[in-house]
Amino acid sequence: MRLRDLVHPSRILLLAIGVAVLAAGCRTHRADEDAKSGPEVLYAKAQKSMRQSSYGQAIKQLEALQSRFPFSEPARQAQLDLIYAYYKNREVDPAIDAAETFIRENPTNPRVDYAYYMKGMIYFERQANWLERKFNVDLSQRPPVNARKSFEAFDDLIKKFPHSEYAADSRQRMISMRNKLADFELYVARYYMRRGAYVGAINRAKYCVENYDGAPAVKGSMKVLIDAYRDLNMMDLAANAERVYADNYPGATKEIAAKKHWWKIL
Repeated sequence: MRLRDLVHPSRILLLAIGVAVLAAGCRTHRADEDAKSGPEVLYAKAQKSMRQSSYGQAIKQLEALQSRFPFSEPARQAQLDLIYAYYKNREVDPAIDAAETFIRENPTNPRVDYAYYMKGMIYFERQANWLERKFNVDLSQRPPVNARKSFEAFDDLIKKFPHSEYAADSRQRMISMRNKLADFELYVARYYMRRGAYVGAINRAKYCVENYDGAPAVKGSMKVLIDAYRDLNMMDLAANAERVYADNYPGATKEIAAKKHWWKIL
Protein backbone atom coordinates (compact mmCIF):
# COMPACT_ATOMS: atom_id res chain seq x y z
CA MET A 1 0.00 0.00 0.00
CA ARG A 2 1.35 3.40 -0.96
CA LEU A 3 1.72 6.27 1.55
CA ARG A 4 -0.76 8.49 -0.23
CA ASP A 5 -3.45 5.84 0.28
CA LEU A 6 -3.02 6.23 4.04
CA VAL A 7 -3.59 9.98 3.91
CA HIS A 8 -6.70 10.07 1.76
CA PRO A 9 -8.36 13.56 1.77
CA SER A 10 -11.56 12.15 3.19
CA ARG A 11 -9.68 10.73 6.17
CA ILE A 12 -7.96 14.06 6.78
CA LEU A 13 -11.32 15.81 6.70
CA LEU A 14 -12.82 13.37 9.18
CA LEU A 15 -9.81 13.79 11.47
CA ALA A 16 -10.13 17.60 11.35
CA ILE A 17 -13.84 17.40 12.14
CA GLY A 18 -13.11 15.10 15.04
CA VAL A 19 -10.53 17.47 16.51
CA ALA A 20 -12.89 20.44 16.13
CA VAL A 21 -15.72 18.58 17.84
CA LEU A 22 -13.41 17.54 20.66
CA ALA A 23 -12.20 21.14 21.15
CA ALA A 24 -15.74 22.46 21.10
CA GLY A 25 -16.72 19.83 23.61
CA CYS A 26 -13.91 20.90 25.91
CA ARG A 27 -14.93 24.55 25.66
CA THR A 28 -18.57 23.66 26.30
CA HIS A 29 -17.53 21.56 29.27
CA ARG A 30 -15.50 24.45 30.71
CA ALA A 31 -18.37 26.88 30.09
CA ASP A 32 -20.78 24.48 31.83
CA GLU A 33 -18.38 24.25 34.75
CA ASP A 34 -18.15 28.05 34.97
CA ALA A 35 -21.93 28.34 34.82
CA LYS A 36 -22.24 25.96 37.77
CA SER A 37 -19.44 27.57 39.77
CA GLY A 38 -20.18 29.61 42.83
CA PRO A 39 -18.79 33.12 43.47
CA GLU A 40 -15.77 31.85 45.38
CA VAL A 41 -14.73 29.56 42.53
CA LEU A 42 -15.18 32.28 39.93
CA TYR A 43 -13.16 34.68 42.03
CA ALA A 44 -10.37 32.14 42.47
CA LYS A 45 -10.22 31.65 38.70
CA ALA A 46 -10.02 35.40 38.16
CA GLN A 47 -7.21 35.63 40.69
CA LYS A 48 -5.32 32.89 38.87
CA SER A 49 -5.74 34.75 35.57
CA MET A 50 -4.37 37.92 37.15
CA ARG A 51 -1.37 36.08 38.60
CA GLN A 52 -0.67 34.82 35.09
CA SER A 53 -1.01 38.39 33.73
CA SER A 54 -4.00 37.29 31.64
CA TYR A 55 -5.84 40.50 32.43
CA GLY A 56 -8.31 40.28 29.56
CA GLN A 57 -9.44 36.86 30.79
CA ALA A 58 -9.54 38.12 34.37
CA ILE A 59 -11.78 41.01 33.33
CA LYS A 60 -14.28 38.59 31.74
CA GLN A 61 -14.30 36.43 34.86
CA LEU A 62 -14.67 39.35 37.25
CA GLU A 63 -17.44 40.89 35.18
CA ALA A 64 -19.23 37.53 35.10
CA LEU A 65 -18.88 37.26 38.87
CA GLN A 66 -20.41 40.68 39.40
CA SER A 67 -23.21 39.94 36.96
CA ARG A 68 -24.20 36.57 38.45
CA PHE A 69 -23.52 37.22 42.14
CA PRO A 70 -23.77 41.00 42.58
CA PHE A 71 -24.35 40.93 46.36
CA SER A 72 -21.72 38.36 47.30
CA GLU A 73 -18.56 39.22 49.18
CA PRO A 74 -16.31 38.07 46.26
CA ALA A 75 -18.26 40.41 43.96
CA ARG A 76 -17.50 43.37 46.21
CA GLN A 77 -13.82 42.47 46.18
CA ALA A 78 -14.07 42.02 42.41
CA GLN A 79 -14.91 45.71 42.09
CA LEU A 80 -11.44 46.60 43.33
CA ASP A 81 -9.74 43.89 41.29
CA LEU A 82 -11.48 45.13 38.15
CA ILE A 83 -9.92 48.56 38.61
CA TYR A 84 -6.47 46.99 38.59
CA ALA A 85 -7.25 44.55 35.77
CA TYR A 86 -8.55 47.36 33.53
CA TYR A 87 -5.51 49.44 34.42
CA LYS A 88 -3.06 46.65 33.55
CA ASN A 89 -4.98 45.87 30.36
CA ARG A 90 -4.64 49.54 29.30
CA GLU A 91 -8.41 50.07 29.35
CA VAL A 92 -8.17 53.56 30.80
CA ASP A 93 -11.76 54.78 30.71
CA PRO A 94 -13.26 51.59 32.19
CA ALA A 95 -10.58 51.67 34.91
CA ILE A 96 -11.48 55.25 35.85
CA ASP A 97 -15.21 54.45 35.77
CA ALA A 98 -14.65 51.43 38.01
CA ALA A 99 -12.65 53.49 40.51
CA GLU A 100 -15.21 56.30 40.61
CA THR A 101 -18.08 53.83 40.95
CA PHE A 102 -16.42 52.12 43.90
CA ILE A 103 -15.73 55.46 45.61
CA ARG A 104 -19.31 56.60 45.07
CA GLU A 105 -20.95 53.35 46.19
CA ASN A 106 -18.57 52.40 49.01
CA PRO A 107 -17.48 55.63 50.77
CA THR A 108 -16.96 53.84 54.11
CA ASN A 109 -15.30 50.72 52.77
CA PRO A 110 -11.95 50.13 54.53
CA ARG A 111 -10.25 49.80 51.13
CA VAL A 112 -11.74 52.84 49.43
CA ASP A 113 -8.34 54.52 49.77
CA TYR A 114 -7.06 52.02 47.19
CA ALA A 115 -9.70 53.23 44.71
CA TYR A 116 -8.57 56.85 45.19
CA TYR A 117 -4.95 55.77 44.75
CA MET A 118 -5.64 53.82 41.55
CA LYS A 119 -7.65 56.72 40.13
CA GLY A 120 -4.65 58.96 40.70
CA MET A 121 -2.30 56.39 39.18
CA ILE A 122 -4.42 55.97 36.06
CA TYR A 123 -4.44 59.70 35.38
CA PHE A 124 -0.76 59.91 36.36
CA GLU A 125 0.25 57.45 33.66
CA ARG A 126 -2.22 58.86 31.15
CA GLN A 127 -0.24 62.07 30.78
CA ALA A 128 1.81 60.84 27.82
CA ASN A 129 1.44 57.92 25.47
CA TRP A 130 4.32 55.53 24.85
CA LEU A 131 5.43 57.35 21.70
CA GLU A 132 5.66 60.68 23.53
CA ARG A 133 7.63 59.09 26.35
CA LYS A 134 9.97 57.38 23.87
CA PHE A 135 10.84 60.66 22.15
CA ASN A 136 10.83 62.69 25.38
CA VAL A 137 8.14 65.12 24.19
CA ASP A 138 7.89 68.31 26.27
CA LEU A 139 4.42 68.16 27.83
CA SER A 140 4.68 71.53 29.59
CA GLN A 141 3.19 73.17 26.50
CA ARG A 142 -0.07 71.21 26.76
CA PRO A 143 -3.03 71.81 29.06
CA PRO A 144 -2.24 69.41 31.94
CA VAL A 145 -5.75 68.01 32.29
CA ASN A 146 -4.66 64.54 33.36
CA ALA A 147 -1.99 65.91 35.68
CA ARG A 148 -4.59 68.05 37.42
CA LYS A 149 -7.00 65.12 37.79
CA SER A 150 -4.20 62.93 39.12
CA PHE A 151 -3.20 65.61 41.61
CA GLU A 152 -6.80 65.97 42.79
CA ALA A 153 -7.25 62.22 43.28
CA PHE A 154 -4.04 61.91 45.29
CA ASP A 155 -4.97 65.04 47.25
CA ASP A 156 -8.38 63.54 48.13
CA LEU A 157 -6.66 60.38 49.31
CA ILE A 158 -4.22 62.22 51.58
CA LYS A 159 -6.88 64.52 53.06
CA LYS A 160 -9.36 61.71 53.77
CA PHE A 161 -6.90 58.96 54.63
CA PRO A 162 -3.65 60.58 55.85
CA HIS A 163 -2.47 57.31 57.39
CA SER A 164 -3.20 55.17 54.33
CA GLU A 165 -0.45 52.85 53.12
CA TYR A 166 -0.70 54.72 49.80
CA ALA A 167 -0.33 58.20 51.29
CA ALA A 168 3.48 58.44 51.10
CA ASP A 169 3.65 57.43 47.44
CA SER A 170 0.75 59.77 46.66
CA ARG A 171 2.62 62.71 48.21
CA GLN A 172 5.66 62.02 46.05
CA ARG A 173 3.57 61.85 42.91
CA MET A 174 1.78 65.07 43.88
CA ILE A 175 5.13 66.85 43.88
CA SER A 176 5.67 65.71 40.31
CA MET A 177 2.14 66.79 39.36
CA ARG A 178 2.54 70.15 41.06
CA ASN A 179 5.71 70.84 39.11
CA LYS A 180 4.03 69.95 35.80
CA LEU A 181 1.07 72.21 36.57
CA ALA A 182 3.43 75.05 37.50
CA ASP A 183 5.45 74.53 34.31
CA PHE A 184 2.33 74.96 32.24
CA GLU A 185 1.33 78.19 34.02
CA LEU A 186 4.83 79.56 33.36
CA TYR A 187 4.66 78.52 29.71
CA VAL A 188 1.36 80.39 29.27
CA ALA A 189 2.67 83.44 31.14
CA ARG A 190 5.70 83.63 28.85
CA TYR A 191 3.47 83.21 25.81
CA TYR A 192 1.42 86.22 26.93
CA MET A 193 4.63 88.20 27.44
CA ARG A 194 5.72 87.49 23.87
CA ARG A 195 2.34 88.68 22.66
CA GLY A 196 2.47 91.84 24.76
CA ALA A 197 -0.52 90.71 26.85
CA TYR A 198 1.05 91.80 30.12
CA VAL A 199 -2.07 91.62 32.27
CA GLY A 200 -2.65 88.03 31.20
CA ALA A 201 1.00 87.23 31.91
CA ILE A 202 0.72 88.74 35.39
CA ASN A 203 -2.40 86.72 36.18
CA ARG A 204 -0.84 83.40 35.15
CA ALA A 205 2.47 84.16 36.87
CA LYS A 206 0.72 85.17 40.11
CA TYR A 207 -1.38 82.01 40.03
CA CYS A 208 1.79 79.94 39.70
CA VAL A 209 3.52 81.72 42.59
CA GLU A 210 0.50 81.56 44.88
CA ASN A 211 -0.54 77.95 44.20
CA TYR A 212 2.67 76.04 43.50
CA ASP A 213 5.08 77.22 46.17
CA GLY A 214 8.35 75.33 45.93
CA ALA A 215 7.99 74.35 42.27
CA PRO A 216 10.97 75.22 40.03
CA ALA A 217 8.66 77.26 37.77
CA VAL A 218 8.00 79.77 40.57
CA LYS A 219 11.37 81.41 39.96
CA GLY A 220 10.57 82.00 36.29
CA SER A 221 7.10 83.24 37.21
CA MET A 222 8.59 85.86 39.54
CA LYS A 223 10.77 87.11 36.68
CA VAL A 224 7.67 87.34 34.48
CA LEU A 225 5.95 89.44 37.16
CA ILE A 226 8.90 91.83 37.38
CA ASP A 227 9.16 92.24 33.60
CA ALA A 228 5.41 92.62 33.10
CA TYR A 229 5.09 95.27 35.83
CA ARG A 230 8.02 97.16 34.32
CA ASP A 231 6.50 97.03 30.84
CA LEU A 232 3.24 98.39 32.26
CA ASN A 233 5.24 101.11 34.05
CA MET A 234 3.90 99.86 37.40
CA MET A 235 7.23 100.49 39.11
CA ASP A 236 6.06 100.13 42.72
CA LEU A 237 4.70 96.64 42.04
CA ALA A 238 7.84 95.80 40.05
CA ALA A 239 10.00 96.89 42.99
CA ASN A 240 7.95 94.74 45.40
CA ALA A 241 8.32 91.74 43.10
CA GLU A 242 12.07 92.39 42.86
CA ARG A 243 12.39 92.36 46.65
CA VAL A 244 10.54 89.06 46.91
CA TYR A 245 12.73 87.64 44.15
CA ALA A 246 15.92 88.82 45.84
CA ASP A 247 14.82 87.38 49.20
CA ASN A 248 14.07 83.97 47.72
CA TYR A 249 16.85 83.79 45.13
CA PRO A 250 19.72 85.88 46.57
CA GLY A 251 22.28 84.51 44.15
CA ALA A 252 20.29 85.41 41.06
CA THR A 253 19.77 89.17 41.44
CA LYS A 254 21.69 89.91 38.22
CA GLU A 255 18.94 88.16 36.29
CA ILE A 256 16.46 90.89 37.18
CA ALA A 257 18.61 93.89 36.24
CA ALA A 258 16.48 96.67 34.78
CA LYS A 259 15.87 96.21 31.07
CA LYS A 260 16.61 98.96 28.61
CA HIS A 261 14.52 98.82 25.46
CA TRP A 262 15.81 100.44 22.28
CA TRP A 263 12.62 102.47 21.95
CA LYS A 264 12.99 104.11 25.34
CA ILE A 265 14.91 107.37 25.67
CA LEU A 266 17.99 106.95 27.88
